[in-house]
Amino acid sequence: FLPQVVKSARVMKQAVAYLLPYMEAERQASGAAAKANGKIVMATVKGDVHDIGKNIVGVVLQCNNYEVVDLGVMAPADKILDAARREKADIIGLSGLITPSLDEMCTVAAEMQRQEFDIPLLIGGATTSKIHTAVKIAPNYRKGQAVYVLDASRAVSVVSGLLSEDHRAANIDAVRREYEEIASRHARGSGREGRRATLAEARANRFAPQWRGYVPQRPAFLGLKVFDDYDLRELTAYFDWTPFFQSWELAGRYPAILDDVRVGEAARNLFSDAKAMLERIIAGNWIQPRGVIGFWPANSIGDDVCLFSDETRRERRQVFHFLRQQMYRTEDKVNYSLADFIAPLETGVTDYLGLFAVTAGHGIEEVAARFQAQQDDYSAILVKALADRFAEAFAEHLHQQVRRRFWPYAPDETLDNAALIREEYRGIRPAPGYPACPDHTEKRALFDLLRAEDNAGVRLTENFAMLPAASVSGFYFSHPDSCYFGVGRIDRDQVEDYAARKGMTLREAERWLAPNLNYTPEAVS
Repeated sequence: FLPQVVKSARVMKQAVAYLLPYMEAERQASGAAAKANGKIVMATVKGDVHDIGKNIVGVVLQCNNYEVVDLGVMAPADKILDAARREKADIIGLSGLITPSLDEMCTVAAEMQRQEFDIPLLIGGATTSKIHTAVKIAPNYRKGQAVYVLDASRAVSVVSGLLSEDHRAANIDAVRREYEEIASRHARGSGREGRRATLAEARANRFAPQWRGYVPQRPAFLGLKVFDDYDLRELTAYFDWTPFFQSWELAGRYPAILDDVRVGEAARNLFSDAKAMLERIIAGNWIQPRGVIGFWPANSIGDDVCLFSDETRRERRQVFHFLRQQMYRTEDKVNYSLADFIAPLETGVTDYLGLFAVTAGHGIEEVAARFQAQQDDYSAILVKALADRFAEAFAEHLHQQVRRRFWPYAPDETLDNAALIREEYRGIRPAPGYPACPDHTEKRALFDLLRAEDNAGVRLTENFAMLPAASVSGFYFSHPDSCYFGVGRIDRDQVEDYAARKGMTLREAERWLAPNLNYTPEAVS
């Protein structure tokens, strides 16, 4: 299991660091040269800041005698390719978490083609897939081959197959034929969904609660509230441990995973290490959680939600643009948009919208760097994974405080952490870039209203990833019937409408909404 591999790598790397001067002296005396199985240049692509998965892959490859040159995060194409040429790399590996990174990977592939590279290009990360690699990335790189890697446990077998002197050509040819078949099926329409509702039909089938007689709870204040250096111990009660185990590729839900027949022992050992590291983080105050929340008068106008400067609702402060489900629905199911959960302006109902941005990433990079300087990748990855848990716990805790105190539409709520994880609370906190609001660009308006960089120390990259990486942001909706959903595939009529509402070109909108398109955009001439 990966935790065991990465943990054992700590001993190996520390031993090698100690022995290296002696080994080098012996090699120089004998004239022999050190020989790795291959050299891989790895990077998280431009605009993306997530690196836990990439770091695990790097350690696993190093354990199998591959030399890894890690360029870190937010690496542009020219930096990656310059390093690959300088290092005489055998393979380039790209990683990314947010959906805009998919487009950036296409850019790197096209640049590799232009610069006449022919080495394999590995693709990995939470939003990547074999279909996207075959349909979007591989066609940009005909001189070489883009190869999707599902997870860290597959990395060694994929790399060894691509670099095998005896089987390299056959393996690459097999991948190419498989990907061409995937792309062909996709072109024939298997990648698109069947009968769809037009945008007009979807809007006619919107979720329409009974607004007459509904009186939204007013927030305790309007404007911003800032939280600095929040108590770490208090946040541990809100941890959702399941994603932590998933980041280490241990499948199962907490706490049942601890007794799982196959992975239970590995999960228990990892959990023990995590709890010990948690105590060190708290005792050393290694993380300084910061956050900001805010509330504004709001009403919906179509599929948009307009925020107003004050209760007179005369001056528009900001507009958020939302998308609507377009799947064909039977009579008893609706086509949701987040705008449906805010009272329409014409109803005269005085509704509100909340926003938040929190982080548990301040200080964690320095801590991870100290561990890496000690050849301790295991602890470096562990603290980053725990920082992610702190950020999510902070978001969960603040949302609870919002429901009880700051916007008390559920003042008597008494849910335990398990119920919070099951989302049994009233209201929702969807985030831009996630299924109900897949467009990451909506973060810009959210961050501007919250003044998130000043108030929480969180900023956006050019592709709208949040920095520090252990950060969470989103909206607060209070309506009792509000729910989480996925927008799913959308058609050109909605994309054209959305682009017009946002003041974007159609091509810009198609770029940001690429994973949700139910059609193939026209090629750039």
